[in-house]
Amino acid sequence: MNLITEHDQNQPALLSNKIMKKDFLNIKELKNLSKEQYEALYNLSQNLNSASHEESLIENIIDILIEVTNAERGLFAKYDTQTYKFSIVSARNLHKENIPDLSNFSVSVMQQVVDKNKPIIYHDVQSNPKLTQFESVQLHKITSILGVPITKSEKIWGVLLVDSQTDRKEFTEKNLLFLQFFSNIASITFDKIFEIENLSDENIRLKNVLESFDKIPDMIGESSPIKELTKTIRKVANTDATVLILGESGSGKDLVARAIHKLSPRKDFPYLAQFCGSIPDSLLESELFGYVKGAFTGATKDKKGLFEIADNGTFFLDEIADISSALQAKLLRVIENKEIIRLGDTKVKKVNVRILTATNKNLKKLVEEGKFREDLYYRLNVFPISVPALRERRTDILLLAQNFINSYTNSNIKLNIGAINKLENYTWPGNVRQLQNVLSRAIILSSDGIIQEEHIALENESSENSNSRTLKELEKKILLDRLNEFDGNKTLAAKSLDVSVRWIQLKMKEFNSESE
Repeated sequence: MNLITEHDQNQPALLSNKIMKKDFLNIKELKNLSKEQYEALYNLSQNLNSASHEESLIENIIDILIEVTNAERGLFAKYDTQTYKFSIVSARNLHKENIPDLSNFSVSVMQQVVDKNKPIIYHDVQSNPKLTQFESVQLHKITSILGVPITKSEKIWGVLLVDSQTDRKEFTEKNLLFLQFFSNIASITFDKIFEIENLSDENIRLKNVLESFDKIPDMIGESSPIKELTKTIRKVANTDATVLILGESGSGKDLVARAIHKLSPRKDFPYLAQFCGSIPDSLLESELFGYVKGAFTGATKDKKGLFEIADNGTFFLDEIADISSALQAKLLRVIENKEIIRLGDTKVKKVNVRILTATNKNLKKLVEEGKFREDLYYRLNVFPISVPALRERRTDILLLAQNFINSYTNSNIKLNIGAINKLENYTWPGNVRQLQNVLSRAIILSSDGIIQEEHIALENESSENSNSRTLKELEKKILLDRLNEFDGNKTLAAKSLDVSVRWIQLKMKEFNSESE
C-alpha cells in the first residue's frame, strides 16, 4: 500500500502517486496500527454506530481524534458543492476548547483533499514553500497536517483535518492509515445517518400529507365520529355503489353526499341535488324525469330532467322517504335498468348516473308499515352511512363555531369562556345547522369583537318561541337602527356590523316575509 511519507514532502506530485485508496484497504493492513489506535478505532466505531445525528457524532469524536493522532487541533468542515465553500461543524484544540474561526485552519489544504477525494499528509510544513505561502500556515506555525475526505452517498460531504504546531508531533504513516480506516467507517455511518434523517423528514412530510389527505374540505372536526365518517366516505367514494345517508336534520347529510362526489371518479361530471320533501308529486316527477312538448298544459317545449342532466355524474336525492309510491317505482327502474322516460313520452333513454339518497327517517320501519317499497329500500341501502349528531361530537363544536365565525366576517371575532361553555353544553337538536344560525345571530349582537354568553340565544322546551321571537326582534331593531344611521347604505351598515352586505340583504328579506 502506498502512503505519503516525509520523503515526499517537497515533491511536486505529492498527491498523485502516494495517496492511499479506499479500495486498497483490507483487514491485513490493520496490523500496521498500534494497540492504542486499535482501541481508539474500536471505540470510534462504537461511537459512530450509536450516534443518531451528525452534530453530536462529530463533536464527540474530534477530541478523541486529536488524542489518538497526537495532534493539537482537529476540525470537521462541511463542503458545499454549490458555493465551493467550507463551513465548520466542529473544531477543537488540545485543551478541548472550541475554535470558531475557519481561518485558523488551512482551507487550501482542505480544498486539495476535496479536489483529489483522497487522504493527504504533510510533514515539516514550514519547509515547504508551496504551503508556507498560506497565511494560516504561517500565522499558526503549523508543522504537520493530515486531511481525509468524508463522503456521503459517494459524494464529498466534508473534510476531517488534524494538525500540529510542534516538530515533535509529526504525523506518521500509521496516523494516516488510522484516519483512513476511520474515514471509511465515518462515511458509511454518515450515509446511514443521512438516510435516517431523510426518512424522518420524509415521514413527517408524508404524515402531514396523509393528515391533509384524510381531511375532507368543508368537513370540520377532529372527533372520533368524524374521523370514522371520513374513512367511510373515502372507502365508498371510489366505488359506484348506491349510498343511503342517514342522519338527523341539520347534521350535514348533503355535505357527505357532495364529498363522495368530489372524491369519486365522477368528480369532473355534474353533481345535482334535489330535495324531495313537501313537493307535489307531479312537479317532482317533471323535475326528475323531464317532459316533452305537450305533455301537460304549459309544456311548450321539451325539457331534460335532472337524471339526464346529471348523466355520468352524481345525483343526490334528499329526504327520499317522502316520495310517492309511483315515483318509488320509477326510481327503482332508474337504479336497476339505468333508464328513464320523460313525461308524455314513450321513448326510453339510457342514463349513467350514480345515485345517493338521504333521509332522517327510519326507512326500515316505513317498509314494515308498507309506506316504502322493500325492493327499492334494498337497492338504496347497498352502502349505508350514518352521520353523527352534533351532540355525539361535542369536541368539534368549538372548531365548527370558529369556522362559521370566520366565514361570516373578516374581523377577528372571538368567543369568551361563558359563550364557549354554553355552546359545548347544549344538546343541539337542530345539529350543525342550528349552531350556524345561532352564531350568525351572535355575530350581529356582539359589538366589541367578543361574543359573550348572553349573545348565544339557545332554544329550550319552556321558552322556545319567546326566545326566538325576542332574538329576532332584537336583530331587526339593530339592523334597522344601523341602516337608519347610514341613510340606508347597506355597505356602510355591513362594515359597521362586521358582516357582509349579502347577510344584511338576506336578513331584511327574512324580516319582510315575516311581516307580510
